Amino acid sequence: MSDPAAGGARPALDGAPLFLLDEVPDAPELLVEGAEGRHAVEVLRLAAGEPVRVADGRGTVAEGTVLHAGPAGLRVQVAARLEVPPAEPELWLVQALPKGDRGPLAVELATELGVDRIVPWAASRCVTRWRDDRVEKGLARWRAAARAASKQSRRPRVPEVAELMTTRQVCGELEDVDLALVLHEQARRPLARVEVPASGTVAVVVGPEGGLTDGEVVALRAAGAQVVRLGPEVLRTSTAGAAALAALSVATRWR
Repeated sequence: MSDPAAGGARPALDGAPLFLLDEVPDAPELLVEGAEGRHAVEVLRLAAGEPVRVADGRGTVAEGTVLHAGPAGLRVQVAARLEVPPAEPELWLVQALPKGDRGPLAVELATELGVDRIVPWAASRCVTRWRDDRVEKGLARWRAAARAASKQSRRPRVPEVAELMTTRQVCGELEDVDLALVLHEQARRPLARVEVPASGTVAVVVGPEGGLTDGEVVALRAAGAQVVRLGPEVLRTSTAGAAALAALSVATRWR
């Protein structure tokens, strides 16, 4: 963490809102403008003297207080600047494309629960199909959901939303992780009995509404994944990933 800016004491930041900029300049004052600034002034109605955080989504955070709030946005006096390291272990979610708005919902929940990387997966039984121009539109919606959820949960690091992948591409990704878990309602082994590494990369694979095909399960196992169940309840594809991420965080990050 850098030294506080000259003349500025570090503010009390409990509950302080987080704003995301493309870059966080190393300067004694920052301007939060554009959509972020309008949200701060018109929706949150922040005023001079209130504490805020400004981050670049990659771990750089400036902490400070509002000097002025107006039509141009916020002018912030920086009291401290810090680099927030990635949490361990790194958590991935391979998410089969859900129907309608459940895709952004899955991204939102996973982001709030600390996921680091989200891989959209075109599984065989997906009802939703991203074809042609729908790929970029779908990715844009998922990335916007990740960014918004990062601000809401005050995460200084926005999770990566990777390009849409096929089953073969997903298997290639899983070959390099330290632990890969495929959620399946008929699996005998519960997730609670899996030994989760405290570091490295842990990936969770969630299938579509129609479930995984036998061929997909075989391919994922061949890539080194373990097939597990969360519990006796059957969750929606949009919520299963978040539940698994919470369980993994309890076993590792939240201790």
